[in-house]
Amino acid sequence: MGSAGTSGDQKINVYIWDMDETLILLKSLINGTYAEAFNGVKNVQNGVEMGKMWENHILQICDDYFFYEQIENCNQPYLDVMREYDDGLNLSGYDFHHDGFGPPFDDVNKRKLAYRHRVIAQKYKKGLHNIIDQDMVKSWEILYDSTDRYTDRWLSSARGCLEHCAAGNTDLIPPIDSTHRSNCARTGCDHVNVLVTSGSLIPSLAKCLLFRLDGLIACENVYSSWEVGKLQCFSWIRDRFSRPNVQFCVVGDGWEECEAAEAMRWPFVKVDPWSTSYHRFPGLTLKDLDLYRSVVYGNPEGENEE
Repeated sequence: MGSAGTSGDQKINVYIWDMDETLILLKSLINGTYAEAFNGVKNVQNGVEMGKMWENHILQICDDYFFYEQIENCNQPYLDVMREYDDGLNLSGYDFHHDGFGPPFDDVNKRKLAYRHRVIAQKYKKGLHNIIDQDMVKSWEILYDSTDRYTDRWLSSARGCLEHCAAGNTDLIPPIDSTHRSNCARTGCDHVNVLVTSGSLIPSLAKCLLFRLDGLIACENVYSSWEVGKLQCFSWIRDRFSRPNVQFCVVGDGWEECEAAEAMRWPFVKVDPWSTSYHRFPGLTLKDLDLYRSVVYGNPEGENEE
């Protein structure tokens, strides 16, 4: 994996996010636990139906655009892991349906998987509006808005927090050997959003698109810990951004990211979907994350002070 390219004396804050029940709500909608936490205020069945609709959208994106039926059993920890096998072939006329991709997972099929990963990355960077038809766009937008209302703006608030971390930079799709960073006038440093999800890679990329996170988290910054575990992903991220002035902060709801963060000696912010929790959306802000960072890394030059 390439190293992140920025000057050695440039300060950089890397925010490592969990996805499910952190940036998005899905499992708790489907099993009803999100609504049940509100003691009858929210209709449980409405949440279940929304969750199932999200599942259908995710599967449709995966199957129709991301080769999921072909590569479901070839889950990788990140898209660029197959880069060394990609010979740069022009894929404009390539027949993905009849190229013989499948077992055994030898170098020939690794190259074919690399082709698929390259196309997935290209579609991700184009954005969902440019790859799906208008009927699906309308259905998706209605579902997003209704889910956001149902969850008291959880989705849009989480996205807003990511926007603050990215500091409003619109050029957020770098190559793997550079940081997905933005120039932050507030702190004079770069901010990077990285996603480490326990879900498999391709559905997680589809979720990023559907939940409007793709403009804030580059596809190169999406990691799946499905098979390798979060500690391994965190180690790759540490090595990728390794330099004296980097600071990390992990945000998630689960024990695995908590233990991995502790092992790395990184601050961990636990998100809790329960309505009485402080660290949830809406509510969690960049200032909160910076306060957690300052506990571990200190608070140089009065950063975070009013």
